[in-house]
Amino acid sequence: MTDPERVYSAEELAAAAPPDEPEPPPAPDETLTPEQRAENARRAEQDRRDRHLVRRLKQGDEAAFRELVHTYQNRIFGLMLRMIGNRQEAEDLAQEVFIIVYRAIGNYRGEGRFYTWLYRVASNTCKNRIKYLKGRNFHRSLDIDETPQAQMPTAETGAVITFQSQVPGPEAVTEGMRMEKIVQRELAALDPDHRLLIVLRDVQGMSYQDIIKITGLQEGTLKSRLHRARLALKERLEPFLR
Repeated sequence: MTDPERVYSAEELAAAAPPDEPEPPPAPDETLTPEQRAENARRAEQDRRDRHLVRRLKQGDEAAFRELVHTYQNRIFGLMLRMIGNRQEAEDLAQEVFIIVYRAIGNYRGEGRFYTWLYRVASNTCKNRIKYLKGRNFHRSLDIDETPQAQMPTAETGAVITFQSQVPGPEAVTEGMRMEKIVQRELAALDPDHRLLIVLRDVQGMSYQDIIKITGLQEGTLKSRLHRARLALKERLEPFLR
């Protein structure tokens, strides 16, 4: 996928699904805090389970594919909803991602995390759909209150930050929902690459290490772009926060 303006078919996206890359060696255990050791153990267990499911899927076991979909469908739907801003489009796009994964699973060699490989496929698919929708009089429609999947806490990414959890007292629901809608609208106005970084880091709570694997950015570039994306979003939100 080298042409930034071209819209690709699902078959082309599957054929172009990136191979996974080896993960860097973990830090020596004695240098880690108890929390970091626990996190590494949890990641290792998830990766072990994912590799087992991928092996079964490559052998034609469709039950393994259903289990992978069940494990990751809410997170992928949440990514698509925040990126596209339309529930029906997000549902269709999440389904397309898993179809592409099914067709492209041979590109996953088991050298890196399945989780980050899946998100690389999802990110490429989402950017492709955004190009398709651009200029087609596409109207976003998002009711945050009706989309709990976009905000679900998960063992992988931690609790998603929402304005409903930031506003104390009985006004939390109303004010939180109002701000969620404003944030989504202003987020949708950002450049898609900036939008993706904010969603991955600030909405879904991913580590820099995982975002680097998903986007292919160098750490310095990632942090610089994320900083600019946050400043752009903050500027757009300032009129609503006075």
